[in-house]
Amino acid sequence: MKKTALFFSFCALLAACDSETKKTETTETSVREASSAELNSDSVSSANLSAVAHQPTVDTNATKIGTEHTGGVVAKGAKLITASDCTSCHKERDLLVGPAYTAVAQKYPATDANITMLANKIIQGGKGNWGEVAMTPHPGVPVEDAKEMVKYILSLK
Repeated sequence: MKKTALFFSFCALLAACDSETKKTETTETSVREASSAELNSDSVSSANLSAVAHQPTVDTNATKIGTEHTGGVVAKGAKLITASDCTSCHKERDLLVGPAYTAVAQKYPATDANITMLANKIIQGGKGNWGEVAMTPHPGVPVEDAKEMVKYILSLK
């Protein structure tokens, strides 16, 4: 009885080893076929890489204060606001010390006269348009930078 059990165990072991060899051979064949297909697609890959290399570049570094305008004409204004102390008194959509940018955008249409007036408010400061809290003057901000900031703010309607 022991001999019969030992014989069947040995046969099962041989059958298992034989099927592993076939699986390995099949896998190696699949790898070889995939490699040759990859070599044939190298010319297609190089064409794709060439096409990608000639795509126009997009500035993805534009600073984003809120959920609007991540690039384009107003991106410079957004960067200037982020780099300044504006966010210590203003938020995009909420009242903080000063009015929200969206409230300013709703109150003032984006005209050249309003852009110039608001840019001067940034530089000279002011009081009374939004309550009793005074806007701190920023005499170090160049007029052109202040105008870019205002353009950004007025774009947030």
